[in-house]
Amino acid sequence: MRFTLCWCLLFGCLGYIKAQHSVRIDATVHPDLRTVKVSQQIEYTNTLEQPLEQIRLLNWIAAYRNEVTSLAKRKIEDREKALYFAGGEKLGYLSELLVEGTPLEIDLNEERLDIPLQTSLSPGARTTLSLSYTLTLPSAEFTGYGYTEHGAHLKYFFLTPDAFFSPEERAATDNYSRTYKDTEETQSGGAAWDITLELPAGFVAESNLVRSGERFQGLLREDPEIIIGHGPFTTLSVETGKGPTDVVFSYPLPTEELSTLSMLAPIHLNFVANRLGLYSPKLLISEKFRKKEEFFGNDDIKFWKFKFQMFSDSEKTDMDYFSILSKKVINQGLITEKAPNHWLKNGLKTYLEMQYLKTYYPKAGLIGDLPQQASIFGIRPLKYLTVSRLKLTERYGLAYQYIMNQNLDQKIATPFPVLSNFNDMAISHFQMGSLFNYIAEKMGPETFELYVRSYLKDHSLEKIDAGDFLDRLSIASQYSSDFLQTHLFEENRLNFNLKKYRKTDEGYLVKIFKNTEYGIPLKITSEDSEGKTSAFWYDTHDGRHSGEYLIPKEDVRKIQLNDGYLFPESNYRDNYLYTKGLFSNTKKIRLKLLKDIPDPEYNEIYISPKLNFNAYDKVQLGMTLQNKSLFEQNFLYSISPYYSTGPGKFTGSASASYAFRPVDAFFRTLQIGASGSTFHYDKDLTYKKLSLSSSLNFSKVLRSEINRSLYFSYSHFEKDLTPEMVQNNEYDKYGLWNLGYGYVDSKMIHEISFGANYQMMHDFQKLSVEGSYRYEYAENKKIALRLFAGTFFKNNTRNDLFDFGVSRVSNYAFSYNLLGQSATEGILSQQYVPAEGGFKSHVGSSVDKWIVSTNLDAHVWKMFNIYADAGVFQNRDTRAAFIWDSGVKLKLIPDFLEIYFPVQSSLGFEPSLDDYSKRIRYTLNLNFGALINHFRRGWF
Repeated sequence: MRFTLCWCLLFGCLGYIKAQHSVRIDATVHPDLRTVKVSQQIEYTNTLEQPLEQIRLLNWIAAYRNEVTSLAKRKIEDREKALYFAGGEKLGYLSELLVEGTPLEIDLNEERLDIPLQTSLSPGARTTLSLSYTLTLPSAEFTGYGYTEHGAHLKYFFLTPDAFFSPEERAATDNYSRTYKDTEETQSGGAAWDITLELPAGFVAESNLVRSGERFQGLLREDPEIIIGHGPFTTLSVETGKGPTDVVFSYPLPTEELSTLSMLAPIHLNFVANRLGLYSPKLLISEKFRKKEEFFGNDDIKFWKFKFQMFSDSEKTDMDYFSILSKKVINQGLITEKAPNHWLKNGLKTYLEMQYLKTYYPKAGLIGDLPQQASIFGIRPLKYLTVSRLKLTERYGLAYQYIMNQNLDQKIATPFPVLSNFNDMAISHFQMGSLFNYIAEKMGPETFELYVRSYLKDHSLEKIDAGDFLDRLSIASQYSSDFLQTHLFEENRLNFNLKKYRKTDEGYLVKIFKNTEYGIPLKITSEDSEGKTSAFWYDTHDGRHSGEYLIPKEDVRKIQLNDGYLFPESNYRDNYLYTKGLFSNTKKIRLKLLKDIPDPEYNEIYISPKLNFNAYDKVQLGMTLQNKSLFEQNFLYSISPYYSTGPGKFTGSASASYAFRPVDAFFRTLQIGASGSTFHYDKDLTYKKLSLSSSLNFSKVLRSEINRSLYFSYSHFEKDLTPEMVQNNEYDKYGLWNLGYGYVDSKMIHEISFGANYQMMHDFQKLSVEGSYRYEYAENKKIALRLFAGTFFKNNTRNDLFDFGVSRVSNYAFSYNLLGQSATEGILSQQYVPAEGGFKSHVGSSVDKWIVSTNLDAHVWKMFNIYADAGVFQNRDTRAAFIWDSGVKLKLIPDFLEIYFPVQSSLGFEPSLDDYSKRIRYTLNLNFGALINHFRRGWF
């Protein structure tokens, strides 16, 4: 009775609002801040059109119970392993559950609990569940939620009804799991809450619910969030056109930032209220939310002792907190299921962000003041780059262009748990926000925003039907946005091609081809001789076709489609035409010293100085001329001439390739290329290499670290020989055919790779297979196992050049980055390449029949590992032999710079042997592209 009366008094004045469910919680927090005793009542309404026999409650604290939950697996995908290796004292779980005072025979380790009802619950009927249970909170280091040394952050821990469950949607819901993955999914949007906390002495609490005495109460479209600490919490009281709002921060704000924010917060909240009609009386901003939602791309650039500031501190505060506050207001203003409809909130947030930048930062550059600040001897090199001329508002289209050019983009409607971290930003936020902005410009921003305000008001406490939102938007836009119904569910490579124009009495008639079946509006901008622009919008018909559109202007110098990366297209190089000048529409060549965002109006060549070294060319001075920009391109070429100071001759390399990146194919990239190079492989001896190759990278699940590839190549080699080499009948010309397959799964904890290669020429045919497994058995402690097997099907070679290597590879294909290709003594000869036999000690030279070997590597302490290698091999006309070695490895830079100290092997106790220093080996991997990819893991 008291429970029901409480809600009547609390919400009686809001009779037009009806909560789906009502939840009352009385919780006692133990002084250890980890144990919470809960007494809870849930008044549940059957909103379905059929009777219910049970009620589903979400038990998301169970996601913290061990290392095999959906949460732990997602954290591993994000390359975060704290939960995987956490001890029991840091894990979270629910215990001692009583329903109506009676324990139930259900598994409390499940994240979805189905509570049986004593009697069937009819459609529209209400029932009350009385629960009591104990929460053991997890450490906050995993997700930001849980206990800390100084407090606790409670969210997604209490048992709550699943607002998005219904029997008809069970299959779809199970596909999205409805398990906790730290993606800010909504548990029970639209519920009414009444929470009372009993806290340890010296602690206070704040919540996104409104405080009423010692209680937190209110209706929420998101989930309740409570932060416990020593306080006091910083609160800004802001007056908006819709009423007062208290903005509460759970983290300390610097005095200057707080002063700036006190002026900016009213602007931010009024901007959101005026545009979308959303208002909240209270906003709780946690440190976790701030880090997730602050503006991306305005940070200072810090390098060593240098600091370059793109934007002033007040500008960064403005951008950051508009992004933070606008997303918080949207979260509290809409009820959506994030998994299928993440793009709705994210797109609206990005739309608001774009409008804010247009209003307050219309001339701000993409990299702010960096071109003026970055100076070298008084020269500002960034001023000459395209990136310095781009506007901040153009970043949204560019982010999509960047990921799309790599064929790593995903459909906008991809379920959020499947979306890669970068596509969360580039697709769910930026691309969808750009589309909303595009439609708004076509409709007129006021008309678009009027529609959104009206729709959100009519569905204030309802689960938003995203399909219905798009249907009604289509009507409101006079069907200009109709293409969104299909656009969201496809990987798109849309392109408008401005083919030609002709002058008429009425103006300029331009011919435009579109490559899609859907009718999509387009924007044509004309620029006159004085630089003044005019914009014209046109609707297009369904079907792939060319259409003619009139620009009713007399003086037109330039015609452009969808300027400012307005619409997410696949190609912007055909979006403009000049009307004056004989060669004005020819792509001009532009030379650049720094890699840049490509300018669609130019063919750009990037020139970069090069400095290399090997034992025979000595220091190599040269440069590279290439067209590879910061964005991927289909056609790539590179020319790298060098002057080798050792022999005093010119060397170098050149390559060209073309990549096919089809959408929705079984492969992501098919690349065909040719290359050539000439360098020295011994003193005064050069080699020439000409290659034709193709590689096929298969499609991948973007949240997975699995990559599969197939490659085929032919290489022709010509080598200079000394008279002694000629006398020994060594090879001066040969051609190699290669066919191979590679599989790599570089996820954390369990790293697996496999490769197979078939190689042949007229004198031999051989097959090799290699597999490796690296297991992180404790945090930052790994053990690695590698297996290699190789055999000759045919071997009529004249020497050991093409044999399998035991402890040193034979670099006859010049594919390994060896400092001394032919070195047999000295420090260069001690370079080790983890390939073929993989032995570190010189226990054998080469194998011309078959070999099987295994390499073991295990972490011991800090930078030190131990290793052991063993294998069996057989040469022609000899018996099989067993060899082994062992030692200590020092990891200076793991996988890039490592040193091997042999200890015991088939040769005996090696430190006691002569010339021990010559037996020490090292790896040196100067592949900086691999180093960059190493740090990019978890994003793509």
